[in-house]
Amino acid sequence: MGDFGSDSEDSDGEGGLGNVSRVIIRPPGHSGKAKRGHLCFDAAFETGNLGRVDLVGEFEYDLFLRPDTCNPRYRFWFNFTVDNVKQDQRVIFNIVNINKNRNLFKDGMTPLVKSSSRPKWQRIPRCEVFYYKSAVHQNHYVLSFAFGFDKEDEVYQFALTFPYSYSKLQAYLNALESKFPESFERTTLGMTVQNRKLELITFDDVKKPDKVDQKNVIHMVVVFARIHPGESPASYVVQGLIEYLAAANQPISKALRENVVFKIIPMLNPDGVFLGNNRCNVIGHDLNRSWNKMSQYTHPTLAAAMKMLKEYDNSSCYQVDFVIDIHAHSSLTGTFIYGSTYDNVYRYERHLVFPKLFASKCEDFCQEHMMFNADDRKSGTARRFFVEALSDNVNTYTLEVSMCGYYLNDTNVLTQYTEDGYMRIGRNLARTFLEYYRFSNILPIPPVDELRPRKGRPRTHRPRARSRTRSEVRLRPKTVRTYAPISYTDLSICYDTDTSNEGSPIRYMYSNYGGFRMRAIGPPDQYSLSNIQTARFSNLDFSSDYRFKVTPKPKTAPEHKMPPIEMLTVPPKPCLTIIDFNQLTRGGLEEATSGRKFDREKEKVRRHTFKSSSRKA
Repeated sequence: MGDFGSDSEDSDGEGGLGNVSRVIIRPPGHSGKAKRGHLCFDAAFETGNLGRVDLVGEFEYDLFLRPDTCNPRYRFWFNFTVDNVKQDQRVIFNIVNINKNRNLFKDGMTPLVKSSSRPKWQRIPRCEVFYYKSAVHQNHYVLSFAFGFDKEDEVYQFALTFPYSYSKLQAYLNALESKFPESFERTTLGMTVQNRKLELITFDDVKKPDKVDQKNVIHMVVVFARIHPGESPASYVVQGLIEYLAAANQPISKALRENVVFKIIPMLNPDGVFLGNNRCNVIGHDLNRSWNKMSQYTHPTLAAAMKMLKEYDNSSCYQVDFVIDIHAHSSLTGTFIYGSTYDNVYRYERHLVFPKLFASKCEDFCQEHMMFNADDRKSGTARRFFVEALSDNVNTYTLEVSMCGYYLNDTNVLTQYTEDGYMRIGRNLARTFLEYYRFSNILPIPPVDELRPRKGRPRTHRPRARSRTRSEVRLRPKTVRTYAPISYTDLSICYDTDTSNEGSPIRYMYSNYGGFRMRAIGPPDQYSLSNIQTARFSNLDFSSDYRFKVTPKPKTAPEHKMPPIEMLTVPPKPCLTIIDFNQLTRGGLEEATSGRKFDREKEKVRRHTFKSSSRKA
């Protein structure tokens, strides 16, 4: 390879704010043509960010990130390439000027890498990545990672997270427009400072009524993302939402398009994305702190979005229900929502419904990171500004997705996000809209489970024929076991409990023995002391002998009348008997109870519920 440029000291350009462009790092004392192994760094491409490279050892390089244009405070996003490598060359890269000390590198996040022959992004193994305070760099936090180049003639690219450029968005929308030409409408909402398009995607298959009133207003959802250029996962979330809504044959998508209007701004800061900034636009303004002081000249994208929202919010035909600003968080894991608090209790309760539904749809949702506040310091954010700028019907949220990953089911295992994982969040967002509008009776459709086509049994299936012969039930073998005598006097039984009055009332039914007997319907708690007192049994004698003296049945049965309450017997005192449950099978109950102290005849006698009044008289 030829000489691609001079040393890194001469490559900063534009007062130190430019990216390195095909810069070869030569070892000290070497001059002339670059050799294989003299690494060539490049970040002069869309979304690229690398400002300076220093060789500090034989295999070690210090990398300096380029700050945002016109704002040196923000230095976190990086995206650069390395080529002219040697086979099996081992290096150490130190990113030394990250401005955010508290970030996900402490929790296991690692940079991404891909190469020419392996275009799929991969995480660098965690064992090769270190985030620490460096005494050599004035106790600043340094991100160091070791890497081995395994192939020559390869171009290796390193990035903070999955890049999503302005050109990629244009190519994606062009392909989607050719595939689903009738599903959505693509318009240009405005132009940026550097004359780039502010794209607006509209899904609107709602049948317009002849006369619009308060009962049949058209509901609208507004979603925008990428107000911070370095938060590229937000673009993948929006892409997943757009793909889901654009699917023509998807019943959920069709139902949403026919009942709700969706306005999506996929990239609210195209200039910052193109330049590779971390947080600001081309003039160094943080747009998500500028909603309350927007200007047509310095913040044209905000002014265009606000104008659209005001028009629909003041319209008598439309009702804006949601404004959702999608971000990517660099310090927290999982997916979560930021909301607002309101003095109106009913509005605040309605504001909590959507996050609750969204949490039920996402397995990576983290409730611990969810926050609802009215912080004056965030008055310039979309979430806080729209609370006052729009009507009370609008619910404004900030949807945050982690740049790293999530902990599944309260485990300690960190699951890293992929591009498809971020797009899955967008699809879950669409499903949450379906649930919300179904519960609010705006979508007259069945639940989600009923929308899915049910697969019937194949025609070859035949139910198994039942056998007509019943298997004989065999008795379990008897076991040799003696019964332990337990006296009820040794038990501490408390009758006056809180549940003593539970159970069904006492019913009087005709007995086969020529009289009435007492029968309990329900659990045996009716035999407690409180129920007995309620039945006016308190005057009866609770003797220690619960064997009743019952006279024989008379030859001529007297006329059956309801006996006086005093003639009813008292339930026996509690007595525990240990029975071998192995013998409690068919025909085995008599053997199991043969060792008790009363025979069967006395058991029948015990079931009599009254004493003959005539004998007693």
